[in-house]
Amino acid sequence: MASRNERLKQDLAAAGVDPEAVDYAFRVDAVLQRWRRRFQKRELGQRAIADMGLPIDLSQLDALTVIWSPANEYDDGGEGEIMVGTVAQRLAVDPSRASRIVSELIRRGLVTRGVSQHDARRAILQLTPLGETLVETVREYKFLFMGAFLAGWTPEERADFLPLLDRFSSWSTGPDDADGRIAAEIEKLRRSVSDLTIPD
Repeated sequence: MASRNERLKQDLAAAGVDPEAVDYAFRVDAVLQRWRRRFQKRELGQRAIADMGLPIDLSQLDALTVIWSPANEYDDGGEGEIMVGTVAQRLAVDPSRASRIVSELIRRGLVTRGVSQHDARRAILQLTPLGETLVETVREYKFLFMGAFLAGWTPEERADFLPLLDRFSSWSTGPDDADGRIAAEIEKLRRSVSDLTIPD
């Protein structure tokens, strides 16, 4: 792996990327890959459902959380009326799948349909008191763990971490490329694989 990283680092250096920044990016990426694998397993969500003995699965919990709509967790602000389309968009699933999940939650008394105050033809989704209790229980479970973990950090560490994490969260949208250097390198990469023959 080291030799592959060295080749990559040389290519990036030739493209004008600081080698020290690349070394640091390798280390950050390794942490992110471990985090991604744990996140994909949904370890905390699975544990919450198991430890609380909740009669729902993760997809249902995700849909309930979307309908509960924490204001700071979505790019659209997490405010306003929630419809089946909102659930599909926020969970990145097909509308038909979102509709099946929501229908099951309605059948089980966790969600109810209401009428939009802006358009009477539009059906909106709301949690029932039982649905709210489930979401709030899981959120308390989650923040018991996260709060206890962050309690071991100094105030200075917490003050430094969140702005940096928030700033880092936008890295994949790309840095400012005013001089077009990154676009030119991407075009070179594209051309380097344009003649590859990959079986269907």
